[in-house]
Amino acid sequence: MKLTIIGGGGFRVPLVYRALLTTDGAPDRVALHDTDPGRARAIAAVLEGQGAGGSGAPAVEVAGSLDEALRGADFVFCAVRVGGTAGRVGDERTPLAEGVLGQETLGAGGVLYGLRTVPVALRIARRVRELAPEAWLINFTNPAGLVTEAMSAELGHRVIGICDSPLGLVRRAARAAGVDPREAGFDYLGLNHLGWLRTLTHRGRDLLPGLLADEAALGSFEEGRLFGPRLLRALGSLPNEYLHAYYFRREAVAAARAAGETRGEFLHRQQGAFFAAAERAAPAEAAALWERARREREETYGAEARAASGAGPRDEEDLAGGGYERVAVAVMRALAADERTRLILNVRNAGCVAALPDDAVVETVCEVGRQGAHPVPCLTPGTAELGLMLQVKAAERATLEAALTGSREAALRALALHPLVDSASAAARVLDAAGPWPGLA
Repeated sequence: MKLTIIGGGGFRVPLVYRALLTTDGAPDRVALHDTDPGRARAIAAVLEGQGAGGSGAPAVEVAGSLDEALRGADFVFCAVRVGGTAGRVGDERTPLAEGVLGQETLGAGGVLYGLRTVPVALRIARRVRELAPEAWLINFTNPAGLVTEAMSAELGHRVIGICDSPLGLVRRAARAAGVDPREAGFDYLGLNHLGWLRTLTHRGRDLLPGLLADEAALGSFEEGRLFGPRLLRALGSLPNEYLHAYYFRREAVAAARAAGETRGEFLHRQQGAFFAAAERAAPAEAAALWERARREREETYGAEARAASGAGPRDEEDLAGGGYERVAVAVMRALAADERTRLILNVRNAGCVAALPDDAVVETVCEVGRQGAHPVPCLTPGTAELGLMLQVKAAERATLEAALTGSREAALRALALHPLVDSASAAARVLDAAGPWPGLA
């Protein structure tokens, strides 16, 4: 079985490979493709240091072209960063100059990144359809919901978007409620980085009301500290960590402005130093360099939101690994072995939320098996949650229109409609400062 990783020079690829080393029925071949061959070689060295070439470890190859990487693939992981970390720096700094948030999935930064990424993602999806039509594409590329929706126009249900945040929230909430996360049931609904855990069940009993009433339990995990018991009890649910930017927008902007560097600037600096060193290192040294950089990356994840809320450092278990690789490997196993696994994924709505089109991608609980990932019946969203979902989906769809047609008006509409952008004039200035964009009139 062959796994192709597009964006194979990405920093998080070793997380995936590490997970494969301990997975039964894992692919026996892993093909890396990246537009930067030097980065791909550096990551291949890290993988060799992790055990590539050892007994039972998947063989690793660096493909010279996208077509070479895709031929014969059974699974394709798409994890590209169009414009690199330098592009992310601009996506964050340009909106922040106007007093609005920008991040690779949130607000104005997510729109700008989407404009740059969608055309590339569509070209990849077309080549997958032409060269590996039976392959499943598992999308890591951000903005994950938007990019998955774009790719689904070419690949239909054979593209599945993943994120580690929702299942991380379920895992932390279950531990705080005193149950084994593997035994917990859950209802979760929203869009990527805009979702809510609405029930948490164990042996037929919903534990969420009791958890929300227990201040000590809420203080024991990241989301409880991030949002605080007063707001969580008012909401009656546990929001995804990224909703901090929506519920505490003023504080989030202030924290971003006060920070010495944005998340993108940190990653640009850190990853630049790692790859410069890893390209010259022996495999064992490259793997050690990567592990040190990974640990620092995990420790600083979400630092601005934690600073704004006083949430404190991340939990030790969350520092062990990125989490998204576990979701990806679980999806791959379920598809290959028909394991009938329940996971929170980004898939086509298909009637899950009546107010959204069937082909709009949502993030919800799915049953995964040989036939794909399909949403399970869920609770109807409340008006507040639905209102945010509709606003953000309108911005996403305008971003898709702009990326596909080159319409600058659609790009402006995407920025102006987003609930994290509080001024149409600021939206216009962000668009003008960020351009010129290829393909935009």
